[in-house]
Formats: sequence, C-alpha cells, structure tokens
Amino acid sequence: MISSCQMRKYRVQKLFFMIAAWALCLYPGEGKAQSALHVIDLKTPEDARRFLQFAPGRRPVIAGHRGTVEGGFPENAIEGMEHTLKFTPAIFEIDPRMTRDSVIVLMHDATLDRTTTGSGNIADHTFAELQNLRLKDAAGNPTPYKIPTLAAAIEWARGKTILNLDQKGVPYPMIADLIKKHRAEAFVMITTHSAEHARFYLNRNPDQIFSAHIKTREQFEEYEKAGIPFSQLMAYIGPHIKEENQELYSLLHAKGAMAMISSASSYDKLPTKGARREKYKAIIRDGASVLETDFPIEAAEALRKLHPKKAPKKRFIRKK
Repeated sequence: MISSCQMRKYRVQKLFFMIAAWALCLYPGEGKAQSALHVIDLKTPEDARRFLQFAPGRRPVIAGHRGTVEGGFPENAIEGMEHTLKFTPAIFEIDPRMTRDSVIVLMHDATLDRTTTGSGNIADHTFAELQNLRLKDAAGNPTPYKIPTLAAAIEWARGKTILNLDQKGVPYPMIADLIKKHRAEAFVMITTHSAEHARFYLNRNPDQIFSAHIKTREQFEEYEKAGIPFSQLMAYIGPHIKEENQELYSLLHAKGAMAMISSASSYDKLPTKGARREKYKAIIRDGASVLETDFPIEAAEALRKLHPKKAPKKRFIRKK
C-alpha cells in the first residue's frame, strides 16, 4: 500500500518531469538534432543571386565538404546531408562521376575501394552493378546506404539547400543539360577553376551560379575581364588564413561576392574539437563568409555565437 508521503513524492516527481518536458519543447538545446530541417529555400535564379550577395555582418554560411562524414554517415550520401540539415542550414559540395552506362553518380574517387564495399574503377561498372554495393563511413565500416545518382540528389535538394558540383570528369555539356532538365539553376552551382570554364556554362545558361576558384588577384582579374557576373558566384580563396586573403576580401566584397575558405584539407585535420573550433571562428573573423568543412554540424555549433541578431539574407532560411 502506498503511503501519503510516497504519493506526494510521486506527484512532485511527475510535476518536475512535466515541466522539464514542456521547457525542452519550448527551448530545444542548441546543437541538437530537431525533427524539422533547417533549409535554404531558393526558388528562382534571383533568389540565388540575393543569397550569394555579400553583406557585412551576415550569418556565416556552412558548406559540407563531400556532403559530410559526421554521425557515421558516408561522404557523398543524401542521407548524410539530410542528417546535417536537422542541426543547421548548410550547402554541400559533392562529386559527380560517370558509370560505364553514362549514369552520373556521386563519388569522390575514381575507384570504389576506399568508400564502398566494391573495388575497381567506377567507369568500368554499370549503375545497376553499383547498386549491389554499400557505402563505407569514414572509418571504413559498411553502412546501409547506396551510391546515389546526381539526379536524385538534385531532386532531394530542391527547397532545402544548394549543391556545389565539383569537377570529376563528367563532360561539361552533360552537367549543364542535367541542371537545365531539372530546372535547378537556383540551387545547383558548379565549381569552376578558370574564367573560361565559367564562360562555357554561362553561354549555355545565363543564370548559372558558381563556386569559383579565385585564389589570386590575377585570377580575380581574369573573371572580371571575361565578364563573369560576380553576383552569381562565391569565390573559393584557399584552405588557410593568411595575410594575402585581405586583398581578395576587399576585391570580392566590392563586387558583392562572398569568399569561402575550405578547412577540409587544413584545419579539419587538427586532433581535437577544441582546436578545430578556434580555427573555424578565426576563419570567419578573418573575413570569410563561407566555411567549407568535413564537419558542418561541429562547425555550425562553433560559429553559433558569431551569428548577428539581425542577419541579412535570413529570409531564405527556415525550418521545414
């Protein structure tokens, strides 16, 4: 038989847990996954140009390198990108490659060995054959996930994010035609290594957006002379914080373009989360507007306190 004292204790405990649950619903912890996705919703090329426009004090943009490798997800997997958006809005750099039967899939390496349960060259396998394989996580463990097509990634990304397509040997016209077929100009950008490269895509689609390699003043001037609109690009300026960046920031910002530093090959290699966090903050304080990283969730948490209270371009970011 339950005593009156025990009953009061039970009621107090029940009330405590009810209040705690209510508070958690109203004030979910920062850096914790939510049921809703944090999306970047760009519907038109004009939306893309407005989102890419540099503005002093704007919220830093997080870019996942090869999607992400966090949470046990494999790189270049739609599931990993979806997981990231549960924590933070982000854009994603991904790697299109072509199979033997001309299907464009996502895979960084030309071979299957490192990131899948298969072996050999991707170009020697049909898409159907690749579907018998499973992707591996960063530790080399097989996952339940399969190699996705670029077309599937584009349709997944619509209304959620921007995809940045690196160059991995797929013919330029095939990439341009696929973007046009899916009417994805507002949210699919292309990595370009020269102004001539960008000009090819612009001649096919005047609304195309870019992640342009502009690491020197000379490269900046090449894009300027070629008439590549800076309103349709963000500039990748390299993997390090260095004094030379300041000139590029000035040139790019004067054109209304954001600058991106990628820490994937540099500061992501630091051994501790604390050391990486300090470098992520230093990148934004240096002047970059976009941080590309293998750890987009970790980076988003590190940069959260740097978010301005009233950030420009926030209108494109919402929960879905």
